[in-house]
Amino acid sequence: MSEGKKTLSFMDKLAGFIVDKRKAFYLVFLAAVLFCGASINKVVVNNDITTYLPANTETRRGLTLMDEEFTTLASANVMLTSVTWEQAREVADRIEAVDGVASVTFDDSEDHYKDAAALIGVGYDGEDGDDTVLTAAQAVQELVKPYDHYISSSAGEYDSDSLMKEMSVILLIAAVVIVAVLLFTSKSYLEVIVFLIVFVVSAVLNMGTNYWFGSISFVTNAIAVVLQLALAIDYAIIFCHRYMEERDNGLDARDADVTALSKAIVEISSSSLTTISGLVALMLMQLKIGLDMGLVLSKGIICSMLTVFLLMPGLLMLFNRGIEKTRHKNFVPRITFWGRAVVKTRFVLPVIFLIVVVGGIFCSNQCEYVFSTNSTNSGNKPEYRIAADKINDAFGYSNTIAMLVPRGDYDKEGAVLRRVAELPGIKGATGLANIEVEDGRMLTDKMSPRQFAELAGVDIELARLLYQAYGLSVEEYGAIFQNPDDYSAPLLDVFQFLLEQKDKGVVNLTGEQAEQVEDLQATLDDGLRQLQGRNWSRLVFTADLPEESGETYALLDEMRAVAAQYYGGDVVLVGNSTNARDLSDSFSGDNLKISILTVLFVMVILLFTFKSAGLPILLVLTIQGSIWINFSFPYLTGTNLFFLSYLIVSAIQMGATIDYAIVITNRYMELKTLMDRKDAVVEALTQSFPTVFTSGTIMTVAGFLIGRLSTDSIISSIGATLGRGTLTSIILVMTVLPQLLLLGDWLIERTAITLRRDGKQRFNNGVMRLDGHIRGHVSGFVDGEIKGVIRGSVDALIESKYQEKEVEDDEET
Repeated sequence: MSEGKKTLSFMDKLAGFIVDKRKAFYLVFLAAVLFCGASINKVVVNNDITTYLPANTETRRGLTLMDEEFTTLASANVMLTSVTWEQAREVADRIEAVDGVASVTFDDSEDHYKDAAALIGVGYDGEDGDDTVLTAAQAVQELVKPYDHYISSSAGEYDSDSLMKEMSVILLIAAVVIVAVLLFTSKSYLEVIVFLIVFVVSAVLNMGTNYWFGSISFVTNAIAVVLQLALAIDYAIIFCHRYMEERDNGLDARDADVTALSKAIVEISSSSLTTISGLVALMLMQLKIGLDMGLVLSKGIICSMLTVFLLMPGLLMLFNRGIEKTRHKNFVPRITFWGRAVVKTRFVLPVIFLIVVVGGIFCSNQCEYVFSTNSTNSGNKPEYRIAADKINDAFGYSNTIAMLVPRGDYDKEGAVLRRVAELPGIKGATGLANIEVEDGRMLTDKMSPRQFAELAGVDIELARLLYQAYGLSVEEYGAIFQNPDDYSAPLLDVFQFLLEQKDKGVVNLTGEQAEQVEDLQATLDDGLRQLQGRNWSRLVFTADLPEESGETYALLDEMRAVAAQYYGGDVVLVGNSTNARDLSDSFSGDNLKISILTVLFVMVILLFTFKSAGLPILLVLTIQGSIWINFSFPYLTGTNLFFLSYLIVSAIQMGATIDYAIVITNRYMELKTLMDRKDAVVEALTQSFPTVFTSGTIMTVAGFLIGRLSTDSIISSIGATLGRGTLTSIILVMTVLPQLLLLGDWLIERTAITLRRDGKQRFNNGVMRLDGHIRGHVSGFVDGEIKGVIRGSVDALIESKYQEKEVEDDEET
């Protein structure tokens, strides 16, 4: 007994400790689950993807300035179809009377009414997400219910509660499918209960620790649980299958648990490295949402591994009797027929695969990537996207582009507004310098005291005194030392000065004058908080162009060129189009970086795993081929692809589905030392099928469910692409990969970097199996004396072959 203990490896001792101390681990995980469960509500979900833009991009800089200096009121476009102009006018008036609605824009021009369709612009008295705005938006929706209508609104486009409900439904359906798959591939019905406990615990641990990061994106928050399940459920499957194998070999529950765990720790840890390596590459994106998703999913994989290593052994002991009592026959068929077909077509499919891969490279490079969720033309579109598309088709695009310029020079602002408004594609321009206060007079025009008195309805003497005080405050002393009627100043500035003096009590207004000034003040405040900040002025333009197109980007360049003539380089453009352009600029760098790093990380891991320089090439070629094929589909089907889907899925597909290739390759490398290489391929496919089928089906189903059921463009695109990519990888590793292994076996052997003693050991193992095979056959038909003679000959032959192998190893080394 003491000798047995001395020969125990570190992994054996560690596994024994975990199994024997399982009750302590029960308590640890119970406390952790309670803590993390209570912490889930502490996680802050960031709904704004633009916050993940690099700080040096123009859009990020502009958005920061607008957040600091301006108020952006919520707005909506309401389109009514099959209505008369009079009906639409009545609806517009009723909308204007709704509490929380600040303005309504509707007239009889073609911009607002044509072909029995009416477009009503609604401005709310608050920002997106405000309770008053949401209440007003709901009231507007109720008003237009009796009509055929479409509402495109900036208020409430993203509904986190609705999105999480969608993901709950997706998770529920996925759970049903997963249970069915696990029941099909398990050896005992109660195994599935253990799997579900392990997953729920690991998911709660990951979700509850997300608050460590301060906030996570809504994309990560929505799909992390489903992806964690798809990426990490096979860890529990690997361990459980090991445990059941050891039980079938005659070990009792405790010894089987220890032995299985000692083997599974190494296998699962090495398998997880390829997945984590893909996520690490994702973290290095310029767009920080990659870091956000990579951190959360990597943490999810670690939580899953810890749960499998520390909690699952105890659960297997706890449910041991139930597992044994609920054993059932093996439902998974042996697919030797498939393996034989693969062997027979080994000279045909690889050629077809290479042709398809070349085509995939071309088609994937022709794929149209889009960088705004409003530009995607595939997936399950939400209602507001459908409404926006309908409105665009009927009345053209309303692409808003904001221009930030230094505050202070209204003449320059007016000139920029006039010149940009004349550019092709611009159908609206708004700024303080082109707001009309009466026919022919703008808010920023210079006025004399008499003109101001007439417009504001104040006494002329008061207006003169006001102008003199204003001139003194801005150090323009001509207002004092010359005739005040000859002095002029911008109407906006004088009126703001009047309001300041009124608030200080210096100027007292009564009666009708007070009412007029208060009305003007309310109107002016709405304009100022949207268009003028402490240091910057905002000019807002509306273009009848899509958010992403060559024509749109050319217009941005023209707008910048016009503004640069007055402000030099101190101009910032902000909008969905500029955001798309910034993302497009970072995409090529991120794409190349993720592709190279993912392949590099995986190649290095495979190199150390298989100790062959050629083998990683075959495996990576197979999975990279599936990635190229996957991203050919958008081009072949005439749809575009959201750029984030490509970056995320390409990293996850390479990192996660390479595991399927590793499983088959491991089996093949072991079996080819026992049998003919063709037979080894057939048997490797048969033995690997349950693992690949289980894990691959789960990820494929999870991806397609997300793609089909989610109404968020980003999440739907990621899910559909991941599901299609996983399915493609499964097909290739079950067909082309075994053929590449068979045909490329010479490359694997010639590029092996295994140490000499390892080669000798493998040769010894093969020779010993040959020796046992021969001796077993000999013992069946010769007597003892002849056995000795033949065994001596066999020993001499083995020794001779061993010496030859030793010489070969020396030459190779």
